[in-house]
Amino acid sequence: MSETDGGAIIARVLKRNDVLFLYTLCGGHISPILVGAKKEGLKVVDVRDEVSAVFAADATARMSGTVGVAAVTAGPGVTNAVTAVKNAQMAQSPLILFGGATATVLRGRGSLQDIDQLAIMRPITKWATSVKTLSSLEGTVQRAFEVATSGTPGPVFIEVPVDLLYREDVVKEWYMKESGVENATGLGAKALELYLRGHLYKQFHAPSLPVPGPLPDVRMPGRNAEDEVSKVAEALAKAQRPVLVVGSQTLVIYRDPEPLSLAIESLGIPTFLGGTARGLLGHKAEIQLRHKRSAALKKADLVIVAGFPFDFRLGYGRSISSKATLVAANLSRTDLRKNRRPEIALQMHPGTFLENLACKNYSDSAKWGPWFATLREREVARDAEIASKANQDSELVDPLHFFQSLESQMADDAVLVVDGGDFVATAAYILRPRKPLCWLDPGVFGTLGVGGGFAVGAGMCRPGQETWLIYGDGSSAYSLAEMDTCVRHGLAPIAVIGTDGSWAQIAREQGEILGDLVGTELRRCDYHKVAEGYGAKGLLLDDPSKVAETIAEAKAIAKAGHPVVLNVMINSTDFRKGSISM
Repeated sequence: MSETDGGAIIARVLKRNDVLFLYTLCGGHISPILVGAKKEGLKVVDVRDEVSAVFAADATARMSGTVGVAAVTAGPGVTNAVTAVKNAQMAQSPLILFGGATATVLRGRGSLQDIDQLAIMRPITKWATSVKTLSSLEGTVQRAFEVATSGTPGPVFIEVPVDLLYREDVVKEWYMKESGVENATGLGAKALELYLRGHLYKQFHAPSLPVPGPLPDVRMPGRNAEDEVSKVAEALAKAQRPVLVVGSQTLVIYRDPEPLSLAIESLGIPTFLGGTARGLLGHKAEIQLRHKRSAALKKADLVIVAGFPFDFRLGYGRSISSKATLVAANLSRTDLRKNRRPEIALQMHPGTFLENLACKNYSDSAKWGPWFATLREREVARDAEIASKANQDSELVDPLHFFQSLESQMADDAVLVVDGGDFVATAAYILRPRKPLCWLDPGVFGTLGVGGGFAVGAGMCRPGQETWLIYGDGSSAYSLAEMDTCVRHGLAPIAVIGTDGSWAQIAREQGEILGDLVGTELRRCDYHKVAEGYGAKGLLLDDPSKVAETIAEAKAIAKAGHPVVLNVMINSTDFRKGSISM
């Protein structure tokens, strides 16, 4: 008789792989995983929606350089998590999701919450598998870590039937009781009993076999990788107008980003940072630029794109001058050449590429002085233009003025989580991430609803650091309930909700082009009172003259250990006119 349950086995593998947090929403199908994780010393963080559990695991993967892990119950627990899993896939975040499932003998017979979960998960994960025997469980979980982190990182789904998670004696009792064979007589009952006993023996005592699964999806750099890096160094030495674009993938599975930061600074190239890479060079690095990226790419004679696909953010590659020498480093063979074929393509970790390039740097960055001067002139002009649009004397709070004040008051170690449309996009023009791995946005999927889960993950990874969650009033309703999670687990983010009673990013252009605001209008709700109902502190800001003092009050509340929601009544602006998202 096996005395070990599947939950304990899973927990041991998680601990062996340096997992610190397990995010979840409880369910009978997965209870042994939670109990086993707690016994192994993992922090079990239970949230209010399964999607937030996976978002929190995603945030943990991005901020820690490890694999994020979540567990959800069968059926609706798994389907609730789908959006977050797809978001992680597109963001290339390594994570493992455990999904509960009905007992193996009841599969397809109408059991509670029994659906074909693998059919749902296969298209949105690197690997989706179901465990059939206890002996294969440990190997499957260990293989999941390898798959999630190999090649282009991404999510893995492991379905674990409930009868593999509990002890053999408990499962045997369930089988006999539910089947009715305990008190039944006759050949049919005897045959069923023999079948169930045989099935149980196979589940718990079958020999361990090699675990099937996909091979890593990357061809590692061959012997000529060093030669290719040397070619890039030679091109850089000749360049007069170089530009470096650094994307999220550059930091994936990076536990210590400092060597990468130093490498980029030593290269001295005018640098634009995107996604999770924001903050990589600190608050105000001399080589970092934030505005007019397309204009710089149009005039550059050498463009190095590290961990950033040629998607809509780079005009599908058309933003880059056709006369420029284009270099790209990416783990994904597809992303490396999608929409635009670089002259030098390196399929390797873009962070490793930049560190290697810095070691071979033959260039004299002093010759780029005139080019830097042109780019910085544009930078200063754009900052001045934004500042000129800020209105401190409006009836309600002007978003630009609010974010200027917040930028001046944020702590030096502040973490920024963003979840929304117009209000969040406005923030991105002004707020400067302070340090590496301190900026969390949805990524290329553009998912609303990441905020609560991301803030929970950030709080677990950065205990004691000031965390700002920037919400639109539309997006806040997706996950405001996670304030309860923060209260229960001692997390203290400051959630700022820009309330204008509108899905503004859509409404602005919909109204102008189509002449109808249908489906885009909200109410100016008392979100701060909602937060108080969940146990957080709530503040209302509707007086432009009290912006600075209210921000200071929110900081003090968070520092005292309480999550706080700052409901900011903002006025409508045309700052981002023409920016409808499609």
